[in-house]
Formats: sequence, C-alpha cells, structure tokens
Amino acid sequence: MDPGNWATDLAGGAQFGYTLLSVILASNLMAILLQGLSSKLGIVTGRDLAQACRDNYSKPVGFLLWIACEIAIAACDLAEVIGSAIALNLLFHIPITFGIVITALDVLIVQYLQNKGFRLLEALVITLVATVGACFLFEIILSQPPFGAVMRGFIPRAEVFTNPSMLYIAIGILGATVMPHNLYLHSSIVQTRQYEETPEGKREAVHFAFIDSTIALSFALFINAAILIIAAATFHTSGHAEVGEIQDAYKLLTPLLGAGASTVFALALLASGQNSTLTGTLAGQIVMEGFLNIRLRPWLRRLITRGIAIIPAVIVAIMYGESGTAKLLVFSQVILSMQLSFAVFPLVRFTSDKLKMGELVNPLWLKLLAYAVALVIAVLNIWLLLQFFRGSVS
Repeated sequence: MDPGNWATDLAGGAQFGYTLLSVILASNLMAILLQGLSSKLGIVTGRDLAQACRDNYSKPVGFLLWIACEIAIAACDLAEVIGSAIALNLLFHIPITFGIVITALDVLIVQYLQNKGFRLLEALVITLVATVGACFLFEIILSQPPFGAVMRGFIPRAEVFTNPSMLYIAIGILGATVMPHNLYLHSSIVQTRQYEETPEGKREAVHFAFIDSTIALSFALFINAAILIIAAATFHTSGHAEVGEIQDAYKLLTPLLGAGASTVFALALLASGQNSTLTGTLAGQIVMEGFLNIRLRPWLRRLITRGIAIIPAVIVAIMYGESGTAKLLVFSQVILSMQLSFAVFPLVRFTSDKLKMGELVNPLWLKLLAYAVALVIAVLNIWLLLQFFRGSVS
C-alpha cells in the first residue's frame, strides 16, 4: 500500500463512480497470480528474479532490465515522498516543499529497523497496513455506500477501454497494484522462510507462500476498493466529481461525513507512505545486488533513490503547487504500469522452464494463463501510449 493507490483510487471514484472497481479486482487477481509465481521462482531455484535475469540474459539486456526496474522504484518512491509530504501538511500544516525534504530522514529509520531484523520489518508493515485498513473501515461506515451500486461496479465494462481518461486512471490502478519491483522483492524475501530443500519441502513452501500472499493481497483489495468506494459515495454522488486532489478530499470529508473523518484519512495516508518506504528500500537493495552484483550500504542506496525522487517532487511542488503533486502521483503509477512487462515476461518464462523448475514447473493451464496476463498488461500499456500520441490523453 502506497500513496499512489490513493491518488488513482480517489480520482477513479470521484470521476467515474464505482465503474473502476472491476479494474481494482482484475489488477488484484493479476497480482495474486504473479506474486505466486515470484515466490515459486525464489523457493524452487533459490534465486530471486533479478539474479535469474542476470543468469539468463546477456549483460546489455540485464542492464536494460535493471534500468526499467530502477525507474519503477523511483516512481514508487516519488509517490511515497509526495504522499507523506501531503500527510504531514494535512496533520501538522508543514508546507509540502519542506515536507518533501523531511521525508529524506526516513532513510535513518529504515536503516535502524533493518539492523533489528527482518521479522521486525514484517511486523511493522503489518501494523501500518492494519492501520490503513482500520481507518478506511471507519470511513466506509460513515459514507454508507449503496450495496447494489458497489456490486455492479465489479462487473467489467467496455467503457474502461474506450474512454481515454478512464483508461489512464485504470492503467494507474494496475501499476499501483501490481508493482514490478515487488515481484523482484517477493522472489527474494520468501527465501527467508525455513523449509526443507527437497521437492516435497519446496512444494509445501510454495503452497503456503501462495496462501500467505493471497491473504495479504486480499486485504490490499479491500483497502483499494474502500478508497474508491468512499470517493464515489462521498464525492461523485454529491456533485464533487472534480475532486482529484488528496487535499481536496481531506477538506471535504469532514463536512460530508462528520468530525474525525479527515484526521483519520490523513493518518492512514501517512501510514501508507511509511509502509511504501520499507518495501521500496528492500526492493532497491535486492534489485541492485541481483542485477549488478553490487552491494551498497542500505543508507547510501536509499539516499540515492530518495534523492532521485525528491528533485522532481520539489520542482513540481514549487512550480504548480498542490494540483501538480496530485497529477504527478497518478502519473507515477502509470510509469509503474509501463515497467511491468519488463518484469512479468521474464518471470513467466523462468517459472515455465522445465530445466529451472523441475517437477514444480508451471503446468500448461498456468503457463497459458500467465502468458495471457502478461499480454493483457502489455496490450493495455501500448493502447494507452497510442491514445497519448493521438492526443486523446493529455
């Protein structure tokens, strides 16, 4: 969960009501499948996705894949920087420009937590996500959305593909849900579990890793859907479809839903930003080590990534103010989606390779399904690019 989810879900709910709930559901199902494949790769081969790419591709190809993943990490970090700065502004009235600079300090927090062990990081992520979930459960109770309209929103509609503005938000939701660097991260962290190095032990580990990630992603589905539902029930139905800014949503929540709604909203935003910081830091280390076999000190690696994210965020905040930061948030998630194919196709190829996976290779039905998902992601991104070059998407 990161602030990029907020920007895309808020914009989707405010502008198009419950229609894009079908995109959230489809994106989440894709994430469950791909996370399952990444955990299978890590457990069966003992190599994460970045290492597997380095093993199987030439140096130029591996370098390009690394660059694509670094762009995705920077885009995610950009969302975290902006989201946390907005949360600090809403809660403590700190100017967004200064808030963006303050977020550089989380490098020290992550470094401290990493020294305390991986299980503490896991516990903190669970606590942060649970905080976000509890906050949005409270918001849903206040907004009282119509059950029938919500259920109809989960039915796919052709309008998602024919309406360029809706497609743009949909692609952003896809990128925010199926983040490419998380596939690299997941294929590595599953190896921290204890399991027997036998076919039976690995099969059991794959089974439980799939259950684990499915439960986690189901919770993410609830939060993503909750943000969009609240935006649709609170803003779209009340004639505030123009609400695309997190700050505008914050200001409108109290008069529309009552006291406390805005504060809870901002607290959840801050929690999601810090959660994103933790996963982004871990993914960055794994990707650099896996592709380049270079190990930097975590604080230095984090400082470089954060510096890349802070520069455009500060420039946009100074030049365009609050409206610019919201647009940059959505755009960062579209960038994430554009990088997905560079992670998904190698992942599907490796897990479908009999020589690599042995008896745990993807069966034919899973191989076909996985390649179908990879093609759908690629086609959607290409279609959006075509719409952009035609001038349908500004």
